[in-house]
Amino acid sequence: MAAYGLLANRSTDIILKTDGRGFVLAASPALEALGLAPGAMLIGPHVRDLVHPAWRALIEEELSHALAGEGSEDWLEIRTAHEGRQGPWFEFQVRPMPDQSGQIDGALVVMRCIARRKSLEERLFAAEYTDPLTRLTNRIAFVAMLDHLVARPHRAALALFDIDHFMRLNMRFGQNAGDDLLVAFAGLLRAMTRSDDIISRVGGERFGVIMPGLLPEEAAAACMPIVDTFAEAGRATLGGTCAVSTSVGIAGIALSADNTVRQAELALFLAKAKGRSRIETSARGAGGGAMRSLPPG
Repeated sequence: MAAYGLLANRSTDIILKTDGRGFVLAASPALEALGLAPGAMLIGPHVRDLVHPAWRALIEEELSHALAGEGSEDWLEIRTAHEGRQGPWFEFQVRPMPDQSGQIDGALVVMRCIARRKSLEERLFAAEYTDPLTRLTNRIAFVAMLDHLVARPHRAALALFDIDHFMRLNMRFGQNAGDDLLVAFAGLLRAMTRSDDIISRVGGERFGVIMPGLLPEEAAAACMPIVDTFAEAGRATLGGTCAVSTSVGIAGIALSADNTVRQAELALFLAKAKGRSRIETSARGAGGGAMRSLPPG
C-alpha cells in the first residue's frame, strides 16, 4: 500500500483501488480531472460510474475478470462521463489486487488520459478523407462508401456532376477564381441535396452524389434544379460573358462500385456530347443499358 500511495500521489494517471464489488476505496488526486475530489468522498463511486454508459458493460466485464484473478495487461480505450455526457478519452487497465494472504479483495484501476492523442487521430482521419478545398469527403471516402452500399444492397443512385468547360474558365479568370467556383458549387450541392445524400469531390471539377433510396429517374428529377440553378447563377455572375454550367451522369448502384461508376461516367460523357448543361441517366446501374436524356428545364 505504501508503494500504491507513492505512485498515486506523483502520477498524472488516475489510480484507483476498489473493493470486491468495484466501489472505489482510494483514489489518486488526479481523479479531480473527472470533477471528483477524492478527499471529500465518504463513499466512493463504482468504477462503472466513471465511464460513459456506452462503455459500462466493457469496464464491468474487465472488472469481473480482475476480481476473479484473471486480470490482463490490455489497455481499453473508453470515454469517461462528465455531467451525463461524454467526457475525455482514457485508457483503462484493470488488475487484480490481492490482500496479504494472497486473496483477491479488490482491483487496481489505472486510467490514462489520451484526449490529445485521440484529437490528433481525429484530425488525421479527417485530413485523409476530406478534400481540403471544398471540405467535402474526397475520392477515398467516396469509394469506401460506394463499396459499402454495394456490399449491402440498397436502392440508391449515383450522380456524377462535372462543371462544363472548367479548364477554359480557369485559364480565363485564374486559378483563384476556379477554386472559388468549386467551393461555390460544393455549397450549392450541400444546399440542394437531401440530408441523407453523400456528397464528395471525386477529382478536379467532378463531384459525386450518392443518393440512397432513389431510382436513377428519381435522382435525375432531384438533380435537375441543381443544373438549372447553377446555370442561372453563372449567367447572373458573369453577365453572360462566359457560360457556367454542369453536366450530370446518373446510374443505379448495383453489382460493383467500379461498374456503377463506369455507367455513371458513360452517362456523363453522353451529357457532354449532347450539348452540356443536361442530365443523362443510365437505365440500369449494371451491365450497360439504355440511356435516357433529361435536357435543361
